[in-house]
Amino acid sequence: MSQPSIRLEINAPFGEIILNKPDKRNALSVDMWAAIPELIEQVEAAETVKVVIIHGGDAGAFAAGADISEFSTIYATRETAAQSGGVIAAALNAVEACTKPVIAAIDGACVGGGMSLAMAADLRVAGEGARFGITPAKLGIVYPAGDTRRLVTAIGASRAKDILFTARIFETAEAKEMGLLNRVVGEGEALAGARDLGVSVASTSQWSTRAIKRMVTGIEAGWTDMSAEASALFLDGFGSEDFIEGYSSFLAKRPANFTFK
Repeated sequence: MSQPSIRLEINAPFGEIILNKPDKRNALSVDMWAAIPELIEQVEAAETVKVVIIHGGDAGAFAAGADISEFSTIYATRETAAQSGGVIAAALNAVEACTKPVIAAIDGACVGGGMSLAMAADLRVAGEGARFGITPAKLGIVYPAGDTRRLVTAIGASRAKDILFTARIFETAEAKEMGLLNRVVGEGEALAGARDLGVSVASTSQWSTRAIKRMVTGIEAGWTDMSAEASALFLDGFGSEDFIEGYSSFLAKRPANFTFK
């Protein structure tokens, strides 16, 4: 029985979403995109999952782009393009909106749709030798608005234009220098590096981690210092059990045992 082209494995504290189309270097097909929102729902519901990791399994690539063999069908008309674009946007929005931290572990190619998926994650860890690119300009199309927003937020408008105008492929060192990556590890070690980072994230208060994600998202959406939503989120923390455990463990000079799930 063949493995699905994308699947979820739960190994606490991680929920790992694994791209699994090695024959096409994990080129993302519409059915793979369509499966992502449900996988995110599953990791949200799993109390043992504190961190989500997206990776390319044994394919030797994170994702080499979109599955171009589908283009003549899914982009045949304006209507089919809108439908397919909606499926992809829903997947990326689900990753971005996941309340739990999401880490992309990137080895090998991370191009086009692969970059879209990686940029929807909160953090990105790449192995030396990974290669990046966003190539709509080579296909006579434009990068979608949500994808462009995530890219511009991460690296700024000027660098985003450089990548998009040239559609060039670039290496890990440049991706790290421009701010696309949070960590760079040895070649082929992205998943191990992501798990190491995930352990650090999972050891902190999950109430805090999820509130931090909401605060950052709110600020990116326009919250100000005086926004009611921001003030409420800040004050809510002082009523949490994790706050009591946090300062109590500090005073007692013992490791904290946070209970928020």
